[in-house]
Amino acid sequence: MKKIIYALLLTLLFGSCSDFLDNQRPQGTLSDEEVKDPEYVDNLVISAYAVWISAEDINSSFSMWNFDVRSDDAYKGGNGTSDGDVFHQLEISQGILTTNWNISDMWQRLYNCISRVNTAIALLDQTDEATYPLKAQRLAEMKYLRAYGHFLLKRLYKNIPFVTNENLTTEEYNNLDNREFSNDEGWQKIIDDLTEAYNNLPVKQADKGRPSKAAAAAFLTKVYLYKAYHQDDATTNAVTSINKSDLEKVVEYSDPAIYNAGGFGLETDFHNNFRPEPQYENGVESIWAMQYSQNDGTTYGNLNWSYGLIVPNIPGVTDGGCDFYKPSQNLVNAYRTDANGLPYIDTFNQNDYSTSKDYADPRLFLTVGMPGFPYEFNKTYMMDESATWSRSNGLYGYYVTLKQNVDPASGYLIKGSWWGNSMNRIVFRYADVLLERAEALVQLNDGRINEAIGLVNQLRKRAKQSTSIISNYERDYGARFNISTYDGTYDQAQALKIVKMERRLEMGMECERFFDLVRWGEADSVLNKYYADEANDCSIYSVAHFTKNKNEYLPIPYAQIAASNGHYTQNIGGW
Repeated sequence: MKKIIYALLLTLLFGSCSDFLDNQRPQGTLSDEEVKDPEYVDNLVISAYAVWISAEDINSSFSMWNFDVRSDDAYKGGNGTSDGDVFHQLEISQGILTTNWNISDMWQRLYNCISRVNTAIALLDQTDEATYPLKAQRLAEMKYLRAYGHFLLKRLYKNIPFVTNENLTTEEYNNLDNREFSNDEGWQKIIDDLTEAYNNLPVKQADKGRPSKAAAAAFLTKVYLYKAYHQDDATTNAVTSINKSDLEKVVEYSDPAIYNAGGFGLETDFHNNFRPEPQYENGVESIWAMQYSQNDGTTYGNLNWSYGLIVPNIPGVTDGGCDFYKPSQNLVNAYRTDANGLPYIDTFNQNDYSTSKDYADPRLFLTVGMPGFPYEFNKTYMMDESATWSRSNGLYGYYVTLKQNVDPASGYLIKGSWWGNSMNRIVFRYADVLLERAEALVQLNDGRINEAIGLVNQLRKRAKQSTSIISNYERDYGARFNISTYDGTYDQAQALKIVKMERRLEMGMECERFFDLVRWGEADSVLNKYYADEANDCSIYSVAHFTKNKNEYLPIPYAQIAASNGHYTQNIGGW
């Protein structure tokens, strides 16, 4: 930890992040000229943004796909269990060690991001607003980015040190405690940064990559929803209560008026959120996104390399594709619908989806590439049950995720050391906000359940009309679309099942599923049932078992415990 979160000022100017990890340097004192120079300030602010792309890696994607393999949405994929073995351990919840490189690597990368943000904040604090009129707004942007770093860390590790004082001395850094705050207080630390951001960010930003007021509201909506499910018993990870005050904050910050003011709403077609063409990037539903590009004067452009392992290995087309992060049969089954166009909420996994026999939600064909259908909607690449679509020869099945991949013939997929593409990664989209609002309304149970079901129906109506790119699937490939809205009267328990199911269908393969299960306190029951079902068809799950009050969170990396001078406490669970 001590080598990870020191200020990056000198390394930003003269060295790399890897150099920084081995050099503990206190923050320097800037000259009056440097503090007053707007260009100097802008450079550090831009650097704080850039690290969110430059610091991530194929094995440590800030999208969290590497860690979503713990959910029932996805298999690890790759060539077999030994290909990325540390992620295989996560997938089956067995053999995870505090010394595993992937556990430590993500911790280091995220604290590097926070460090660079804090460097920018420290300089902004010294800056004269008269010579730098954007000071308050840029500080708000940096507080937003710092909250993002702490949020990703907290979802992964739960008990983390919060670096919210950008002027800590070396001794103060060495004395940081990862149990200084309770779980509830930790969420509040993130909320404090976000509240400041919300109060100072503009309704609209000229630069698409900068967060707006709506982006801060969307982030607050999510964090308050996590905070609402209290997990403050230090001896368990159980949800001990659901806090109504936090839920009301979710409702407050998900108010559609906030997003309408910024020009945000639902795309007319679900698929538009996952297209690389410039006309679809930063669309109406994209509240805040990581910005990627190509043809910007550099060799590769500003590409997203963090999905480099996900690309399938199509001979002569995507040679070297590693075929990781493959949709599970369980997820595919979830998209089955009955004759009335509604999902099988309680019994969906009793039968595997059959194209010829079953009705399906159209979002299935926009989320999962399946045998018998064209890969990325290009009939040149017809998927089948062959090694082309499964490097493991079927161990992880033959499905491929569509949301992270792009058509190889489109020009948006580039080969470097790995495969990269220029499609933006949406961090917060409006559909997510609507689902979080619906969940809060149901949990409050104060007469607004009908409103919650109405929000779900908005998404289902949108899904029904999201068939422009798959309009020939029924005629040419035998798909049977059938999706309708909920028109009954539902009690709280029924409505909660509806909202949770819709969340899975809408957000499938967007790396939210595992964290949702932990937030709801359902990870052990859902995943152990999933393991048992999968073991019937896939031998790797025969030894899988999710241990309650352990596997909900990653362990604190051994290297950080060892370097903490006794100030860090390991997470519960017998690590």
